[in-house]
Amino acid sequence: MQTTSFAIEELTQPIADADIRGLAELLVDAVRSGASVSFLGDITHEVATAWWRDSLRHLGDRDVLLVVRDEIGIIGTVQVRACWQPNQRFRGEIMKLLVHRRARGRGLAPALMDAIERRARGIGLSLLVLDTNVGTTAARLYDRLGWTRAGVIPGYCLLNDGTPGDAAFYYKRI
Repeated sequence: MQTTSFAIEELTQPIADADIRGLAELLVDAVRSGASVSFLGDITHEVATAWWRDSLRHLGDRDVLLVVRDEIGIIGTVQVRACWQPNQRFRGEIMKLLVHRRARGRGLAPALMDAIERRARGIGLSLLVLDTNVGTTAARLYDRLGWTRAGVIPGYCLLNDGTPGDAAFYYKRI
């Protein structure tokens, strides 16, 4: 794996339209390259843009959205959504770890996960959870990074080709 240095930055409200377009492009690239991240393979830029606009409207004051850019645009992102429930304010959910195809193999995903874990600790979170499809590159990444697989739910979601997929649920104390 080739590693290069890159600057990870936190996006805060208001998020620029250019960044929303960049996040939408990243989401489309991820889905079209096989990632099962809530969307089917026929995702359009319009659908991705609308999803990001809606999602970012609901970005709470304890939520964190990180991105990495290259000379063309956003090449990676991850976010943590802090739980709002009073008895779970120590917990957050990792969402939408995405790396553009042109940036894969450079250590970006582990760097983003390390950065989001550090930032989550900084906002007072001590437990993180996430889910991903079984047998994927992402599942292997979380295993390598010390996440604990809590279990698998068969047929939990549709893969981006529309077939049923099993989801693995992970947690990590930070």
